[in-house]
Amino acid sequence: MPEKIRELSPPRGLSRAFFRFPIYIYRLGLGGIFGRRMLLLNHTGRVSGLPRQNMLEVVNHDPDTGTFVVNAGFGPDSDWYRNLMAHPAASIVVGRKKIDVRAEQLAPAKAGPLMLNFVRQHPQEARLVRQLGYEVDGSDEDWIALGEELILIALRPR
Repeated sequence: MPEKIRELSPPRGLSRAFFRFPIYIYRLGLGGIFGRRMLLLNHTGRVSGLPRQNMLEVVNHDPDTGTFVVNAGFGPDSDWYRNLMAHPAASIVVGRKKIDVRAEQLAPAKAGPLMLNFVRQHPQEARLVRQLGYEVDGSDEDWIALGEELILIALRPR
């Protein structure tokens, strides 16, 4: 089983600016440099009703359905996650393509295998799992268990 080694909270201050920097790259029309590994999420603030944006790493993309799966790495306190749960209709930009989507949190049974698939496709990223606050032994079972513990969101085209 993956071991929780620390609690994470959404970035604040200077680290928040670092996480938001790729948004400006998208705004310059250069989002294509991220390929399909990152996407720009356009969503609605749950309290303000104002448009909001976040950059998210893609955990999985199903080309048959056009669904993208992302991870709420900072947990259920992330504003973008809370906004999507309140207003699931959103849009994403992948490269230069804008797609209207509907957000849905995946059940743990579906999330676990997706995490294993992600780690198999991107073994370098597996080394960064400590940044999510977990220690994993590297077994398939541990990666599946981690996926079941994390919050994975499916962004399905509408």
